[in-house]
Amino acid sequence: MIELIGLTKRYGSFTAVDAIDLRVPKGELFGFLGPNGAGKTTTLRMIAGILRPTAGTIRIGGVDISADPIAAKTMLGFIPDRPFIYEKLTGAEFLRFVGGLYSQNGKDIEHRSRELLALFDLEQWRDELVESYSHGMRQKLIISSALVHKPDVIVVDEPMVGLDPKAARILKDLFREYVRRGHTIMMSTHTLEVAETMCDRIGIIQNGKIRALGTMDDLRSASAEGNTGLEEIFLRLTGENAAREFVDVLDA
Repeated sequence: MIELIGLTKRYGSFTAVDAIDLRVPKGELFGFLGPNGAGKTTTLRMIAGILRPTAGTIRIGGVDISADPIAAKTMLGFIPDRPFIYEKLTGAEFLRFVGGLYSQNGKDIEHRSRELLALFDLEQWRDELVESYSHGMRQKLIISSALVHKPDVIVVDEPMVGLDPKAARILKDLFREYVRRGHTIMMSTHTLEVAETMCDRIGIIQNGKIRALGTMDDLRSASAEGNTGLEEIFLRLTGENAAREFVDVLDA
């Protein structure tokens, strides 16, 4: 599971993430939503150990990432919004390389790599250099690399970007099965329909603070709007009035 206690990130006088407290338990797919610049990606990168917090605590599976980063990261798979892949490696070599980072090699990692490449229709490209891959193929490869070592926790930033409809459906089914087996996923996305249909709970962040947190029923109850959808709740919390004022100006 993921636990954040007073998590804060400052850049000079600017506070990107402001004392967040959050717990994502085992067996949950948690949606992390917010407008651009709200602090989503900064939070996810701190959880992944890419950024160092200014203050606060991050625990992955009960392990404090600052006290024992190797043990914490061993349990984690990270799918970034802007993946970097070594282009002079083949797809198979890249997965082998990532497996090696987690001290996994030999027949098991080869079998796992082939399974993932086949799942995302990349098997015929396994021995081609990544520089020849399309954007969508690279996204599939980076998703495969996050899963190749069988992590207990997955942190993912905009997973559907660049995926074709078939791959997006496979990923949705894969994520739901993953949490059904007791693992944890924390996912950031701008596709509100995906969050509403897939996520067990949702957190909405704005200006570095969590503005709303709960199941869809919790969010609807808090909004006092009955059976409204996530889009209406999200816009109301993060700037619906500004959008309406802009429309009013256009109509004036």
